[in-house]
Amino acid sequence: MMAWLAVAVGGAVGSLLRYGLGLAMNQPGLPAGTWLANVSGSFLIGLLYAWGKEKGLMSLEMYLLFTTGLMGGFTTFSTFSLEVVSFIGDGQIGRGLFYAGASVLAGLLACGSGIWIGRQVW
Repeated sequence: MMAWLAVAVGGAVGSLLRYGLGLAMNQPGLPAGTWLANVSGSFLIGLLYAWGKEKGLMSLEMYLLFTTGLMGGFTTFSTFSLEVVSFIGDGQIGRGLFYAGASVLAGLLACGSGIWIGRQVW
């Protein structure tokens, strides 16, 4: 039961953080807040994986709170997908493809960097 509660609390906090970031950064035609949430969330989940999963420095509940909950609520892949499809649907195919490619590449690099740094530090 505690694992479920951890995911729920983390998800609520992550969603609120993502909402605030979107309010602060998103502009019409430039979803910078979504992009930043996905990239920073990818980096942070990499760090959390290295620390919590590989090194075993977190309880299962804490790991779930931060990864499945917080990062799951904070990262915005469904929103990202909608934005890419909207760009393409609006005839902005180049912008949509660039945004998709930059988001995926930066997210993968950020996650890998988080794992690498987490392994070095912990």
